[in-house]
Amino acid sequence: MDSSLQSRLFPGLTINIQRSNGIIHSANVRTVNLEKSCVSVEWTEGDATKGKEIDFDDVAAINPELLQLLPLHPKDNLSLQENVTVQVGACHLVKPAGGPRQVKVGFLFPLSPTVRRKSCIVKEMEKMKNKREEKRAQNSEMRIKRAQEYDNNFPNWEFARMIKEFRTTLECHPLTMTDPIEEHRICVCVRKRPLNKQELAKKEIDVISIPSKCLLLVHEPKLKVDLTKYLENQAFCFDFAFDETASNEVVYRFTARPLVQTIFEGGKATCFAYGQTGSGKTHTMGGDLSGKAQNASKGIYAMASRDVFILKNQPRYQNLGLEVYVTFFEIYNGKLFDLLNKKAKLRVLEDGKQQVQVVGLQEHLVNCANDVIKMIDLGSACRTSGQTFANSNSSRSHACFQILLRAKGRVHGKFSLVDLAGNERGADTSSADRQTRMEGAEINKSLLALKIAMISPGISSCEYTLNTLRYADRYWYSWPATLLYLSFWPLQFSKEDEELSSQMSSFNEAMSQIRELEERAMEELKEIIQQGPGWLELSEMTEQPDYDLETFVNKAESVMIQQAKHFSALQDVIKALRLAMQLEEQASKQISNKKRPQ
Repeated sequence: MDSSLQSRLFPGLTINIQRSNGIIHSANVRTVNLEKSCVSVEWTEGDATKGKEIDFDDVAAINPELLQLLPLHPKDNLSLQENVTVQVGACHLVKPAGGPRQVKVGFLFPLSPTVRRKSCIVKEMEKMKNKREEKRAQNSEMRIKRAQEYDNNFPNWEFARMIKEFRTTLECHPLTMTDPIEEHRICVCVRKRPLNKQELAKKEIDVISIPSKCLLLVHEPKLKVDLTKYLENQAFCFDFAFDETASNEVVYRFTARPLVQTIFEGGKATCFAYGQTGSGKTHTMGGDLSGKAQNASKGIYAMASRDVFILKNQPRYQNLGLEVYVTFFEIYNGKLFDLLNKKAKLRVLEDGKQQVQVVGLQEHLVNCANDVIKMIDLGSACRTSGQTFANSNSSRSHACFQILLRAKGRVHGKFSLVDLAGNERGADTSSADRQTRMEGAEINKSLLALKIAMISPGISSCEYTLNTLRYADRYWYSWPATLLYLSFWPLQFSKEDEELSSQMSSFNEAMSQIRELEERAMEELKEIIQQGPGWLELSEMTEQPDYDLETFVNKAESVMIQQAKHFSALQDVIKALRLAMQLEEQASKQISNKKRPQ
């Protein structure tokens, strides 16, 4: 390496450097290390100041002009100027001998220790230093200002700031009551809920934005290799998108209201709400909740009923002689119960036309919207609910409210309004009691039949929300007539996810086995109960003065053989059920330990 290059490198000098990705840009020399034959440089990138070390050879290769510059020190310059007289405080014109030649002017400076000549490079260096200090001061002031606007105690306050700044660039046009209603054969809508109390307590941030009536944005937090934080904004389209300020009236106008006309034209319509537990499904369908009390008049059930009676009284439908009936039942742990008939157990059978029929479900005639609201209040009070980690007042069953139009006893149209139970993560139920775990498993199993997934606005659920939306988006373009939410499983699995999936599989198998054994135990118990009249008949026989002892013995032996068979079968089922419950308990503990943070 040419030693002259070392004399040309000094702190503050601007040189070109080449990054590891091949990009060449300028940087300032911070220090020169002669022992290692390298220089330390620094540059600013956004709000951050970065640096690296570069060998002299690399500096010379990228900056060849440094080798062509004249020496920078004044003493070196003086040795090359023959016609300059050094004198303190004076300036002379020197005319060389030997005829007329070009005249050189020498500026003389005092060479005292306190006052020396400053070259142009030194001046530029000072300017750059001042600019650098000014920029650092500006960045420091900006960071202080941002820290005042956002609480630094929040773990994701930087992402919150970036999301807020991004939202200021959006032109938001939310749905209003004045927007036109569009007709759809299948309409898929999404309603955003605000962050709940638990999420606010965890200092979660909102990563969902709805700028227009059909667009949803997910702000996915990301980290670069150098730990620089940035956002990746994912866009998803729906038929309608409602933000957290939308009321139930707005939601009803664009979702269920167009379906009311369908049942008067002899059709069947279905509107169901689904989502994560605590996302506001019962609030949307049933009305405003205040503790356990519910204002049914503010829900979609009541709004649809009011429109049914408005259309029924119109002249074009009055001559049809339509009567309005309602039913209300729930599906809890795979069983059906009539909410308007003291929770009587119902049966689901298939008729000769291969249509599913609910046997024993009572239909109630209603004459006005107020009658419907009374029925809704009665059924909602009987619906199974409970407390979970994710929701203090969680619906533990699927509720189906039906409005039927009958003309001379024949069904003219039917409108089914379904409030599905919320799907739950294993992390929210694995530490609960067995009953809650069984409820959650049954809920997720039934929702999986519909291929419905969870979506949450919180940052901790961002990955699952994105995977769900991506999968749904792909199906939306492939199958336009398919429901948009179609996946429960994440698209990408890590090693920990695979291990957890195996444990969840064992847990689900144990739950299924418990359900099957429970049904078998009930069947055997019914058989034993049915043998009860046989014992009563034998007892009555002995009360007769002339009963036949031979007949008594034969009948007693027959009843005992049948009872022994059923008792033995019931005993085997109970033992197997006990073992399945132990396996379920072990699987639940494994899942809980796996999800507990280290």
